[in-house]
Order: sequence, then C-alpha cells, then structure tokens
Amino acid sequence: MKADLYIRVSTDEQADKGFSQRDQEERLQKYCLNNGITVRKVIFEDYSAKTFDRPGWSTELLDLKKRKGQIDVILFTKWDRFSRNAGDAYQMINILRKQGVEPQAIEQPLDMTVPESKIMLAVYLATPEVENDRRALNVRYGMRRAKKEGRWMGPAPVGYVNKITEDFRKYIAPEEPSASIMKWVFDMLATGQYQVEQLYKEACLKGIRCCKANFWKLLRNPVYCGKIYLSAFKDEESKQVQGLHEPIISEALFYEVQDILDGKKKDYRTKVGSQEIMQLRGYLLCPRCGKLLTGSASRGRNGQYYYYHCISSCGARFKAEQANDLFSKELRKFIPNPGMAESYKYVINSAYKVHAKGHHGEVRQITDQLNEAQADIVKARKLLLREDISAADYKEIKADCEKRITQLEAGLIELSRTTTNIEALLDKAITSLVRLEQLYLDSDVKKKRHIIGSIFPEKLTFDGFNYRTTQINEAVKLIYSLDKGFAQNKNGQTETNFDLSTFVNRIGFEPMTCCLEGSCSIQLSYRSDSQISRIFIVLFGSANLCKIIQNFSHS
Repeated sequence: MKADLYIRVSTDEQADKGFSQRDQEERLQKYCLNNGITVRKVIFEDYSAKTFDRPGWSTELLDLKKRKGQIDVILFTKWDRFSRNAGDAYQMINILRKQGVEPQAIEQPLDMTVPESKIMLAVYLATPEVENDRRALNVRYGMRRAKKEGRWMGPAPVGYVNKITEDFRKYIAPEEPSASIMKWVFDMLATGQYQVEQLYKEACLKGIRCCKANFWKLLRNPVYCGKIYLSAFKDEESKQVQGLHEPIISEALFYEVQDILDGKKKDYRTKVGSQEIMQLRGYLLCPRCGKLLTGSASRGRNGQYYYYHCISSCGARFKAEQANDLFSKELRKFIPNPGMAESYKYVINSAYKVHAKGHHGEVRQITDQLNEAQADIVKARKLLLREDISAADYKEIKADCEKRITQLEAGLIELSRTTTNIEALLDKAITSLVRLEQLYLDSDVKKKRHIIGSIFPEKLTFDGFNYRTTQINEAVKLIYSLDKGFAQNKNGQTETNFDLSTFVNRIGFEPMTCCLEGSCSIQLSYRSDSQISRIFIVLFGSANLCKIIQNFSHS
C-alpha cells in the first residue's frame, strides 16, 4: 500500500517556530513503518482548514488526477488536520474516492465499510467546525465589547498609527503628516469646490498611500471625528459610539462632508490643478451655448498658442492670455478705494458685535429641533404600543431620528466653539482685498484657482470682452453692495445676470476728512449702521459670518 502524508498547521509562525509539523511527521512515518505502508511524498501546509483553498492541497489534488492509481490512501493525524468544515469535507472525500484514494486519520481511524462509521465521521468533522465557530463568536463578542467602549479594532486608518500603552492596552493616535493631509482633504471637500478624485490625486502627491476605493471609505469613516461605528448585530441596531482616540476633525465638519457626498448640499466643483496659462479652465461658460469652456494649445510657426474654446460645435474660441489679462483687470474692481478698507472693517465688526447675541437664537433653534426629534421617537413608541405601526417601521423611524439628533448635537457643539472675536480674520481679509490683484498675479496656479473659487462659487460667462456670473461669494457681495442693497428673488438667488462690470469703484462709504472734535467718523450714503447689521444677520446669521470671512481671508 502506498500513501501520501498530509501535515497541516494554521499559520506561518507555527510552521517556523512550532513543533507541530515535525511531531505530526514523526507519528505518521512511524505509523507507516509499523503497518508496512510505503510513503510516496509528504505535503506540508500552513493554511487554515476552513476551506480547501490551500496551495499544498490544490497541488496534491492536481497530482492525484494526473497520476491516478499510484497511491491508495492519504494519511493525516486527526480529522481536524484534514478539514474544519463538515460540508466541504464530505465533498472532498467524494472527490478523492473517485480517484481511488481513501482519506484516513491515524489517531481517529474509521472503517468506512461499516455503515455506523459514518456517524463517527460526522462527529469527527463537526467537532472542529463547532470549535472554530465558537472561537470566532467569542472573538466577535470581545471585539464588539471593545468597540462599545470606544476602542478602534484592527489596523489604524490613514492618518492614525497603532500604539500600545505601558499596561499593554492598544490604541490609535494621529500620525503626521498623514493626519494633517486628511484634515486638509475634509476641509477642501467641505468647501464644495473640489471633486473627490482630484483631492485623492493631490493627497497622494502630499504623501497619502491608499487606493481610490479605500479613499472613498475613509471619507465616510466617523473615526476622524472621534466616533466608532458599531454595526447592527442580532437585536442591536447600528450606531456610533464616542471613541477613546483623539479626533482629527470636528463632528460638524464630518457631517458637512457627508451631506456633500450624499448630494444634499449643492456644491460647485472645480478641478484641482491646471496649467499656468490655463488658470481659468473649468470656470468659464460659453456665451453662445452655455456649455463649459475647455482649454488647449495650438501649434503655430513660432510655438504654441493657448485658447479657451467650447466643447460643442458652436465655435466659441478665445485667446487664453487675453482672457487671463481681462480677468486680472476685473479683480481691480474689487479693490477698495483709499480709506474704504477701514470703513468696511468698522461697519462689519460693529454689525457682528451687535448681533453676536444671535448665537442664542440659533442655539435655541437647534435645541427645538433636538426636542422635536426626541418627541418623534416617543410618538413612534406610542404608535408601536398601540400596534399602529410595525416593529420594523419603529426601528427605521428611531434610526432616522437618532441620526438627526447626532448631527444636531454636533452642530450645537460647533456653535459653542464659534468665537465672537473676528478682528484677526478681518485684518487678514481686508489686507488681501487691498492687494487682491497683486496677490493673484504673484500666486501659483493652484492659489489662483483657490482665489477664483472663493470669489465666484458659480461659473463665469466670458464673451471675449467682459465677464458675467450669476453668483459671487456672499461675503464679497455684502462688502461691495452696502450702498446698493440686495435685490434677491423669492428663492434667495441673485438676479439672473450679475454683471461684474457693475462692480466699479463707488462712493459706498465716505470717511469724513475731519470733525470739529478732531476725531474721524463714518458716513453711509444710503444705509444706516443698524440697517447694515440687519442685512448681515438676515443673510448669514451671526454663527456663519465668521466662517464666511475666514473662507475669503484664506484666499
């Protein structure tokens, strides 16, 4: 009788450092010697027995099919070395028998000619499978308990690193520079101006190492705002628990990004990166058909010539250098007249301080929404008790309300952190406004496009001589429209055609040359300070004003 010996352990470490493989081989060789069995070869394996998808076994099975009839039996020490899956084991036994080979365990021998042996075979095969399932279930319970306590389980996500405390407790901590890069990604995505794919490319250039699919998953992972996601299990619903690790971003920023990814917030996406001379590509609309203008180079006698042209067949085509120069001149119209900057700063700061108490109104509004969501849960529970709705409907209503409550609580926390001191932001924003054209010309293409996106959230229409747009940044529009007011439609949008040529240097504020008392005062041509204050609060609310000015100051 000829036999192949099959020796298996579960891991590489057991194969390299353990004694199990050598012990199994010794016992099998001794068994063959005592029973006069000739050993053809020995197969060593270091894979799990949950499936038969193992390299050593696959090679052995292929060899048996090629050399049918050369061996009579495959020997192993116990049936759990053969398989820990009863269903797969029965199927593999049938395959081996078709090749004329009988599997046998020397420490759990079975005479398969006796029908009752099948009962013992079922026991031998089912026992290791049950043992595996029990061990897996215990591990799952333990990991779930750890997640409930706020611990991250498994390899740390991008931006974090796995660490161990002195008492051997594992945790994750932010790792630089990847943590700062992930924060930058969330900040840029929250502006609504960039595509995820473009941010992925930029993040990779900055040093992030992950595939595109994993990058999308990272943007959905609440671990970055200090939360741990706990999936649904049996009668427990899925939820988020407070993590023990340090967050990289705020909860409000995380949920804002989720709204953008879900399409709940309108975003004006532009591409990250462009050739220096094609700085306006992705921002211009065709004046003839309204489609997006692209940019390309044409080869001439003296080199290449760059053009912005329509993607359709309407034939619209403009020289890139001329369009760029005209845009730089348009930026001059946003530069305040001498002395106007301090006037803007005074009025904006005064208006903000007067209405800083609006925080309380917004807090009260969010609190009312929180109470409403909690009341919805109570109402749904009463309907469930009266059997007016099913348990599945109640769970769905409760999950939606809890998600709304989590987002509202994050917004409430963010409101509490909002500072009422905007002096530094105003100084930076006004300084940028005063030297806006030079700042634009001195910047690289990425900075230029950031300035364009900050001022013009929607596309520009260029006819070869003038630029037009339907919307500009609210903070910019507010500053330069104090003497004109805000002519808005019912839906809150500006007029259909907002011509940039209307932004000429006006007499909006006129600082008095001097006063009898020797001090300086501010005179408004058309509106009082209180009217301007009301414009601020109606449009933005006191909590959002600081964020709007900060966004423009970053340009």
